[in-house]
Amino acid sequence: MALSIKMDIDAVEDVTCLDPELLQLPDVSPFALKASPQLVEDLFSQWLSLPGTGHLVRSLIDDAKSGTIVNASTNFSTLNAVGSHSLPSMFPGSNAPPLSPRSSSGSPRTSRQKSSPSALGSPLKLVSEPMQEIIPQFYFQNGCPPTKELKEQCLSQINHLFNNPLNGLQIDEFKAVTKEVCKLPSFLSSALFRKIDVDWTGIVTRDAFVKYWVDGNMLTMDIATQIFEILKRPGCKYLTQVDFKPVLRELLATHPGLEFLRNTPEFQDRYAETVIYRIFYHINRSGNGRLTLRELKRGSLVAAMQHADEEEDINKVLRYFSYEHFYVIYCKFWELDTDHDFFIDRENLIRYGNHALTYRIVDRIFSQAPRKFTSEVEGKMGYEDFVYFMLSEEDKSSQPSLEYWFKCIDLDGNGVLTPNEMQFFYEEQLHRMECMAQEPVLFEDILCQIIDMIAPEREYCITLQDLKRCKLSGNVFNILFNLNKFVAFESRDPFLIRQEREEPTLTEWDRFAHREYIRLSMEEDVEDASNGSAEVWDESLEAPF
Repeated sequence: MALSIKMDIDAVEDVTCLDPELLQLPDVSPFALKASPQLVEDLFSQWLSLPGTGHLVRSLIDDAKSGTIVNASTNFSTLNAVGSHSLPSMFPGSNAPPLSPRSSSGSPRTSRQKSSPSALGSPLKLVSEPMQEIIPQFYFQNGCPPTKELKEQCLSQINHLFNNPLNGLQIDEFKAVTKEVCKLPSFLSSALFRKIDVDWTGIVTRDAFVKYWVDGNMLTMDIATQIFEILKRPGCKYLTQVDFKPVLRELLATHPGLEFLRNTPEFQDRYAETVIYRIFYHINRSGNGRLTLRELKRGSLVAAMQHADEEEDINKVLRYFSYEHFYVIYCKFWELDTDHDFFIDRENLIRYGNHALTYRIVDRIFSQAPRKFTSEVEGKMGYEDFVYFMLSEEDKSSQPSLEYWFKCIDLDGNGVLTPNEMQFFYEEQLHRMECMAQEPVLFEDILCQIIDMIAPEREYCITLQDLKRCKLSGNVFNILFNLNKFVAFESRDPFLIRQEREEPTLTEWDRFAHREYIRLSMEEDVEDASNGSAEVWDESLEAPF
C-alpha cells in the first residue's frame, strides 16, 4: 500500500508497529520519500534489525561463494513470513480502510501481493537475457557488394572479353565491355574508359576493370547511379554541363543517325550544346546548373539514352536527342539574330512568332525575372537563354514552363498571382485586340474565365501549385501575353483537337517542332530550287543548314 500522506519521523512513536511489507521500498510513494528523507534511513535500519535479515544476507553470501544458483525469491518469502509474526499490523483489527472501487487488475495492493520481491529488481537475481536477433547489414557506404553468383557470372563475361589480361583493351575495343558487361549505352564507353584509365595510358587491363566495376560495387548499383558515378568528377556530388560533353562527342561520332554531321564540326558543337541545355531544362529543377543523383533518377534521361542507343533514327528519340528538334531551335535563333553575333536583344525577341508576344512580357524576360541570363552581356540573351525561353513558350503544359512564366507574372515575387498583376499584362493584349479590329474581351470576364479554369484554393489568389494541378493552366499565360495563341484557344481548331486525341503521348513541344520542321524544310527546298542546287549559299546571310 503506497504511502500518500506526508509523515514526520518524530511522530512515529513505535517503529516496530510497521508491517514488513511496507519495507518493500518500490511500493512506497516517491512523494512520501521526498517529503521525509529520514524515513528511508529509519526503514532500512529497521529492516537490518529484523531477526531474519542477518540470516538471509549470510545465506546469500554463502551461496554466491559456493557458486550455487541464488534463489532470492524463497529467501525473501521466508523473511516476510518471519517478519509478519514479529511485527504487528499497522492497522489492527478491522480498522483497515476499504479498497478503492476499481478492478482487481489495477489495484496496487493486488499487484503487490502477486509480485515477488525478486521481481521488484533484486540485484542478486540472475536474469537470463533473451537471444539477440542478428540483423543483416543493410547500409553499405560504397554500395552493396554483389552476391557470389552474380560476381562469378560477371567475371566469366569479363574473362571472355579480356582475351589477354596483361595487355588489356584500348578505347576503341572497350565498347563491347560497356554494352555486354556493364549493360550501359555504348556512347558512354569513352567516359567509362577514362574513369578507369586515370593515368591516361590508353589501355584498361582486366584487373583494373574488375577493381573498378566489381570490387567497387558498381555492379550492384542501378543504371542511373552507375551513369552518375561515371560522369561526375572526383569529389563532386553533382553533374555539370561540362560532364556531358564527352558523352555527346561519342554519340556524334558513332550514331548512324548523326553521321551526316561529321563533316560539319561547328554544327556538331551546336547540336551537343542544345541537347545538354534541354537535359538541364527538364531535369535540373533547382536551376542551379548542378544536376544531383536524385534529379537524374526522377528524370527521363536514362530511358532516353537507352532509346538513343537502340534506335538508328535519332529523330525518333523525341526526348533531348532529336536532330529535328535541334534544327527548329537553332533556325529560330538564327532568324532572330539578324546581325549574327550570337546574341538576341529586346527588338529581336519581340519578332518571335510573328510578333506574338507583348512588350511587357518581353521586358519582364530581359529583366531576368524567370531566369538569370548566362550571356553576361547587358541587355542581350545568349543561345542557352533562348533555348530555355523557346521550350517554355512552345510547351506551357510542362512544369519547367509553368515555373518560368509564373515568375514573369508574379511582379512582387510573393508566390501568388493577383488580379492586379494579371491585369497589368492583359491591358496590352486588350489594346492589341482593339488595334486589330477584334472584339475586345474585358478583363473582368477574362478573370472569371481564369478562375473557373484553374479553380484555385483561395479565390483570386493563384499559386504555382494551383497551376500545376490544372491541365489547362498554360492557356492562362497565352491569354495574358500571347495574342496569337489566345485567339487559337478561343477558336478551338477541331483538327488540332483530334490530333491531340490520336497522339496523346506527344507533348505540345513535340507537335510544334514537327510542324515547324516541315515548314522550314519546305522553305529550304523552295530556296534551293530558286537559287539552283549546285549553288553554295553564303552562311553569313542565309540559314545555317
